[in-house]
Amino acid sequence: CALQIGLSLWSCRRKRRARYREQRDIGEENPPTGSGDMMAADCTTKSLDAVLRHSANLPEGTPQVRGYDFNQGVDYNTLLQSYYTSGFQATNFGKAVHEINTMIEKKVEPQSPEEDENPINLNPCERERTGCTIFLGYTSNMISSGIRETIRYLVQHNMVDVLVTTAGGVEEDLIKCLAPTYLGDFSLRGRELRPNGINRIGNLLVPNNNYCKFEDWLMPILDQMVLEQNTEGVKWTPSKMIARLGKEINNPESVYYWAQKNNIPVFSPALTDGSLGDMIYFHSYKNPGLVLDIVEDIRRLNLQAVLAKKSGMIILGGGLIKHHIANANLMRNGADFAVYINTAQEFDGSDAGARPDEAVSWGKIRMDAHPVKIHADASLVFPLLVAQTFAQKIDMFATEKKQD
Repeated sequence: CALQIGLSLWSCRRKRRARYREQRDIGEENPPTGSGDMMAADCTTKSLDAVLRHSANLPEGTPQVRGYDFNQGVDYNTLLQSYYTSGFQATNFGKAVHEINTMIEKKVEPQSPEEDENPINLNPCERERTGCTIFLGYTSNMISSGIRETIRYLVQHNMVDVLVTTAGGVEEDLIKCLAPTYLGDFSLRGRELRPNGINRIGNLLVPNNNYCKFEDWLMPILDQMVLEQNTEGVKWTPSKMIARLGKEINNPESVYYWAQKNNIPVFSPALTDGSLGDMIYFHSYKNPGLVLDIVEDIRRLNLQAVLAKKSGMIILGGGLIKHHIANANLMRNGADFAVYINTAQEFDGSDAGARPDEAVSWGKIRMDAHPVKIHADASLVFPLLVAQTFAQKIDMFATEKKQD
């Protein structure tokens, strides 16, 4: 029977297949003479039905898969636009471009006459209210890498409203103003690097002398912060400390120089989890008493979401920075827009790997939103994403401040 089925499938032509189908549809019977032939014909008909199953029509306007044609020459803008119809993560990239451009369009929408007549600003960070508050979160490795310059560009031109990062995401930016980070290799062995005072971040190398320079720069600032706390009643929070460090570094290559200049708050609830924490620890024995109030910061962060007209999240990486932004948006029943870029998977139940739809279940992204996750290394994707969104709309944003 199997041999007969194989021979039948191999030898059938389109007309014969059509005849079998026609016979099945109109109920005609033409029984074969032998039982073996009858079984083969029945099997063949079922196989043809399975292989040549009729397709339902796809919805009108469904995009067709098509990639970039290099016969047109090299046009990077058109190449990136073609990602949307290329499939897989390229299509998610195209969707993320649309999601961020929608954030930007909402952000720069003119205020209504009623809002113009009511100049009261309830924002504790005193940010000017816009049509969409954009939260940008990133892990420390983004600042260690060249993504730092992309983030700095966004902050310099006042394109985002709130930053959330880790301790490393703060200190690595400041340290780069004091000494460079170098390219290395993922395969360099720790037991050979450690005796030479070289720290490895993936395929990046940071000489330990960089942290010694950081300590020399930071300690006098911590002394001054303690003095202002004790004599002027200054209440320090992690975000206020980061703004102070951005002002003290006084270097336009720094993300946090521009953040304090443009009054963009930077929240880092785990500010002691890194070299900054090491220095604060050492300093506490030399000049004890510095207090950082995380309660005031959580009020300030949550109010950025609560008071937002619309809210958008752009999150590079996972962990603390991802959840801290998402949880703030829970306070307003979810963000309106969201783009995640990370390589984490959801099978282990981690927040880092959770897809946006999980955040919808918690009320951290709105049910009518169209969030996007790009499963990719942000060092590859984020500069391209900025090139297709913010960088093309720079004229829409307020010009950078010239004075502190």
